[in-house]
Amino acid sequence: MNAVKNGLDRVLMLACVVLFAVLVVDVAWQVFARQVLDQPSGWSEELAKYLFIWLGLFGAALVFGERGHIAVDFAARKLPRVGQRVVAVVVQLAVLTFTGMTLIWGGIRVANLAWAQNLTGLPVNVGPLYLALPISGVLIAFYTIYHLVRILSGAESAVEDAEPDVL
Repeated sequence: MNAVKNGLDRVLMLACVVLFAVLVVDVAWQVFARQVLDQPSGWSEELAKYLFIWLGLFGAALVFGERGHIAVDFAARKLPRVGQRVVAVVVQLAVLTFTGMTLIWGGIRVANLAWAQNLTGLPVNVGPLYLALPISGVLIAFYTIYHLVRILSGAESAVEDAEPDVL
């Protein structure tokens, strides 16, 4: 499972870098076309919006896989180790439930509803662009299950140490 996670981390990191690079080029073209050519580009704004959405969702999945997300755990830190583990399991199950219902199930429904809807600025339909929701949901669900298994097996701490090491 570690090899799958590490490979997925690398693929997601590469996808985020590529999405960000394309977003920068797209926005630079948009500014150049508007300010220098005095002919605003209609498609570049639409593309930037969807690139930003995909980048945000894939970036969130990547950060979640690294357990780098924001966690308010001051109460959990006061609990004994068993209590910390119980809280961590409940949190992971809550994240898995939210991800399954909102991102995966809801994302599939939204993509199906908008599958044939045309975009004005781009020569594609909206539905395939909405696939970022269920795809990122599946990624987050995988990372959630990965961390849940590691927490239950004791291979991963229930509460991560967020303080940097002092040299």
